[in-house]
Amino acid sequence: MSIFSLFKKNKKEEVVLPPFDFSEIGVDMHSHLLPGIDDGSQSMDHTIGMILKFEEMGFQKLITTPHIMQDCYPNSPSIINDKLQLVRSELEQLGIGIHLEASAEYNVEDSLFDKVKSNDLLPFKSGHLLFEYSFFSKPNQTEKLVFDLVVKGYKPIIAHFERYPYYHNQPEILQSYRDRGVLIQLNLLSIIGHYGPEVQKQAFYMIDNHFVDFVATDCHRIEHLELLQRFASHPYFHKLSNLELKNKDL
Repeated sequence: MSIFSLFKKNKKEEVVLPPFDFSEIGVDMHSHLLPGIDDGSQSMDHTIGMILKFEEMGFQKLITTPHIMQDCYPNSPSIINDKLQLVRSELEQLGIGIHLEASAEYNVEDSLFDKVKSNDLLPFKSGHLLFEYSFFSKPNQTEKLVFDLVVKGYKPIIAHFERYPYYHNQPEILQSYRDRGVLIQLNLLSIIGHYGPEVQKQAFYMIDNHFVDFVATDCHRIEHLELLQRFASHPYFHKLSNLELKNKDL
């Protein structure tokens, strides 16, 4: 027997998994599909192209969440709902059957506390409300925000928790949020390293330790969905089946 044959025999074979079936997620609850109101879709054609790709991937329902950020994207429930109706009309004309709803991704800033106080918010099913922090600086008044939302009957969800570098390697923070009734959302793109290795590492930790309530695409352009399709065999997509995800409850 040659040395080469012996090497081949002892070499550990890599197991290639089949592509993950994204229809298992069912509902994507974080995306930027409404045209021309934030850093997501910039035209109706882009919007329809992304929605068709979602349908191809097996998603049955989309809850799109444009940014509400006072200085950059000062959207309101009326602006979002008007855009939603335009897109729904286009989908109906084209015979595209996927169900589309709209909420928002709220930036945590001073104006958000006023919106909570006046109930000037656009939650989705059962009062779920998605909010995000700055990626660069640790937020202030998080306990007050969570308390105010819960007292008002909302179900707060932190968007893409794995992307906040100041929370990396701090599992006690994840547990603290959970204990206060906050739900945790993870971006599917984090699994494939789209935001860098440290975010990917945090995503793996959250999945392995069941610190994930929702997953989402956070789709801003069709290339995001194409990336997910391209790397759909990643083992951590398959690990999502071990979680008690709440996407299909929406």
